[in-house]
Amino acid sequence: MTSSAPSPDELPVMALTVEGPRPRRLAVRIREGEGPAVVWLGGFRSDMRATKAAALDAWAAGEGRRMVRFDYSGHGESEGRFEDGTISDWLDDAEAVIATHAGERPILVGSSMGGWIACLVARNRARQGRSLGGMVLIAPALDFTEELMWASFPPEIRERLARDGVWYRPTDYAPEPDPIRMALIEDGRRHLLLGEDLEPGGPVHILQGMRDPDVPYAHALRILERLPAEGTRLTLVKDADHRLSRPQDIALLVRTVEAMARGA
Repeated sequence: MTSSAPSPDELPVMALTVEGPRPRRLAVRIREGEGPAVVWLGGFRSDMRATKAAALDAWAAGEGRRMVRFDYSGHGESEGRFEDGTISDWLDDAEAVIATHAGERPILVGSSMGGWIACLVARNRARQGRSLGGMVLIAPALDFTEELMWASFPPEIRERLARDGVWYRPTDYAPEPDPIRMALIEDGRRHLLLGEDLEPGGPVHILQGMRDPDVPYAHALRILERLPAEGTRLTLVKDADHRLSRPQDIALLVRTVEAMARGA
């Protein structure tokens, strides 16, 4: 990082209001620089201070590259309650930030749920005749509410969701359980992608750990089948888990984003 550039958490937090039935203010951090902008799309219950996001921001500072990070509503420093959010909400958040701050042909870096959001953004842009500089997807969890949650829930959990509207799922990533709402599952069904071919509007590079207990690498192979052969790459890391946050994993992520940025 250059000596004059602020560290990732020293960047000022900007507010962006997303309009609609539930207006909310999102926290956004902008690393000024040249484009195409790199946009970080975080995972389920993650935030823009996460290790991978901060490492990419440090790379952007050293390269003079514009980078955009933000927290979805109900995440990190943004307004709202996490348990009230849906895929529709978080997609709206991402599209509002990208439209306001990312410029033309942004490079989307989506982690886990952020990979699903990135692909939904790409599909919507393609329908508008707009392209991307590319996407780097880290253990992308496309359709996770249906394929990785609902499909694996035993009958008693499905019954509890139908009865109570919420189930509190233990997680290794936070001290308190994840509130999983039936509204999240039902809304996710409006955004399923794995039943159709994906048109990303730019190159795609997937990074996937083969010891990932949350998004198995077989899921990445299903995504690969839906993407065009041209411009699509998959890197499997045999000893990596879902986080992909070890020093060697971070180095791989930075190299991958750097290569895509130079080609964009």
